[in-house]
Amino acid sequence: MIFKILTAVLVAYAGWWLWQGPKKTHRRIQPEPLNGDDAAARAVLGVHAEASEAEIRAAHRRLISAVHPDHGGSAELTRRVNAARDRLLKRGG
Repeated sequence: MIFKILTAVLVAYAGWWLWQGPKKTHRRIQPEPLNGDDAAARAVLGVHAEASEAEIRAAHRRLISAVHPDHGGSAELTRRVNAARDRLLKRGG
């Protein structure tokens, strides 16, 4: 009797685990420090040299959703991603 109960629990747990799928992990980025050049800013955002303003904004939006402290990221990564966006869009700050 106890064997049947344990088997049913294990089967139920395995089914639940398979239904949930693998845990989603955020891509961890290790941006280079922004030392005033556009190449480092492009590397942080992952855009090419001829990226348009729309591509820069889209890359920023995608990354900021993954590295923001409210979503499990860190304030330092958020600062670097924002600084890269500002650098490429030639904002002050």
